[in-house]
Amino acid sequence: MEFFDQAFLSWIGTYKYLIVFILAIAEGPVIMTISGFFLRIGEFSFWPLYLTLMAGDLAADTLWYAVGYHWGRPFIEKYGKFVSISQELVQKTENAFHRHQNKILFLSKITMGLGFALVILITAGIAKIPFRKYIIFNLVGQFVWTGALILVGYSFGNLYLTINEGLRDASLIAFILLAIAAVYGVSRYLRERDVKNTL
Repeated sequence: MEFFDQAFLSWIGTYKYLIVFILAIAEGPVIMTISGFFLRIGEFSFWPLYLTLMAGDLAADTLWYAVGYHWGRPFIEKYGKFVSISQELVQKTENAFHRHQNKILFLSKITMGLGFALVILITAGIAKIPFRKYIIFNLVGQFVWTGALILVGYSFGNLYLTINEGLRDASLIAFILLAIAAVYGVSRYLRERDVKNTL
């Protein structure tokens, strides 16, 4: 059993950046925050981690843009209810794109989409926003957003290193749960506000 544990930990150490990349595609903000903590305690190097997180989140952005571009409204009609996106919400977002395209693309990245990240990414594809513009604005916003969330986790890492060793496991679990709750809580609160006023 001990050999298995050592082999598993060795495997994690070897492929840790690949694992972070895959997790960032699935849930970027949470993984960015948690990664900042592990950066502080010495499990990662800054630039490889920073670039890996950016690449993972941008890969997810590209995926959702492609969904909107190629499948658009039929996808929303069939699956929108599973991700809290309606045809009406898409239409309002698309109308807002025509008025404030650049602003929405940038701000959606550094504010978790103001609670509408997914609908903004898909609608950008539906509205046929030029992909080059889409990815450039997301990249600039991503640079700021990733750094901010890593800093949050890094700051907790400083606190963690001062905590009594016996309390470290409990504090780490509490931090992870708090990071997840904060990301989803803020996103849900903003999403429940009137999209017309938000955008």
